[in-house]
Amino acid sequence: MCQQMQTERVRIRAESIELEGTLRLPEVRAGVVLFAHGGAGNRLSPSNDYVGSILRAARFATLWVDLLAPHEMRNLHTRFDVPLLTKRLDAACDWLRQQEETRDLPLGLFGAGHASAAALQSAASRGSEIAGIVSRGGRPDLAGQHALARIAAPTLLIVGGLDEAVIQMNRTAYASLRCKKRFEIIPGATHLFEEPGNLEVVARLARSWFQSHFHTRASSLYA
Repeated sequence: MCQQMQTERVRIRAESIELEGTLRLPEVRAGVVLFAHGGAGNRLSPSNDYVGSILRAARFATLWVDLLAPHEMRNLHTRFDVPLLTKRLDAACDWLRQQEETRDLPLGLFGAGHASAAALQSAASRGSEIAGIVSRGGRPDLAGQHALARIAAPTLLIVGGLDEAVIQMNRTAYASLRCKKRFEIIPGATHLFEEPGNLEVVARLARSWFQSHFHTRASSLYA
């Protein structure tokens, strides 16, 4: 049976700007996943929303936020400013904790590209508030060894098997993690997982990871 889905366009204040985002709420919710991507307009991308659709079918609410305004995307320095992306992501986490529909749900972070480093830095500072993290083709090494060692949330790193440079960067970050962790390399996948079937593998891995660790988080909250 299909669930009813509520979709809201949202604006989130982050210091001097407002972030634009899309919040999608299944009728029954097992948790909420905040997607971290540095690109403006990425919440509207069909390929990006595919992963979200798989998660929503598993009863997870999703929030996609453009962490950068369009004019910031044209600035190469801003696009790769991990501390700035982290601040923006923290603002989105705070916003979710202020909304009646999501404030009591287990919270997960899904990061891609450089924004995966922001997701990890945010998780390092928020401790047990974050129930799980997934990085897809990301640069977790940019989070820094100190932040990586502080992360408490179970963390899954996913990399394409043909993305050789990023594989090594993820190996370096993986070695610094002290939390429950898993490293998945998808054979035959490039950086964007555009080959047939590869994005589906990413979505299923993310769904299983969040299902497992959101359940654990919910059980601990109500024990």
